[in-house]
Amino acid sequence: MKVLVADDDPQIVRALRLTLRSVGHEVVAAADGAAAVRLVASEHPDVVMLDLGMPQLDGIEVIQALRGWSEVPILVVSGRTGSADKVEALDAGADDYVTKPFDIEELLARLRALGRRRGAAEADAAPVLRVGAAEIDLAAKAVVRDGERVRLTPTEWRILEQLARSEGRLVTRAQLLTELWGTAEVRDTGYLRLYVSQLRKKLEADPANPVHLLTEAGMGYRLVASA
Repeated sequence: MKVLVADDDPQIVRALRLTLRSVGHEVVAAADGAAAVRLVASEHPDVVMLDLGMPQLDGIEVIQALRGWSEVPILVVSGRTGSADKVEALDAGADDYVTKPFDIEELLARLRALGRRRGAAEADAAPVLRVGAAEIDLAAKAVVRDGERVRLTPTEWRILEQLARSEGRLVTRAQLLTELWGTAEVRDTGYLRLYVSQLRKKLEADPANPVHLLTEAGMGYRLVASA
């Protein structure tokens, strides 16, 4: 199982890295909230272990950002012991909450439970979406239209994948910019509109009048699969 450890305390990260690797897990680490969001998009971890007191984006902001487009299980590991902090994190979309200092066996048990939940959800999820005459295969990272593979640039695929994984739901411009450049602060000079236009040409029967790749004016984009 691949685990993302998001914590700005290098000693905790080092200890968790050694512990998790000793029981067979792969570990990637982020020292701030923005890096955590970026690594979820690029590394596709099975579980995120997240501290709340993170620089750049705090833990609650990370949870909110991820829940806009990802269902990855989030285990909060925080020194904040108040019930209000736990409720806020769980309401934002965290799956579980462990307080520091933690018992390592309990932490590993919580981690295993979230990993099993993730595996069951993925087994039930259909990895292929039909969009008109095209099929988006998320597992194979491929698009086929009329029996032929559609060539997408890496950036086009990253946009399409994020939209497909949030099928039917709004994906904001900020979420897409974070996926592409690691931050929502970068100035969008029309690149997103250009990439979406290219995707429509490759997926839509009538790119000028799209019915699957929809623009939500002033907010972002939404992918609607065929019934």
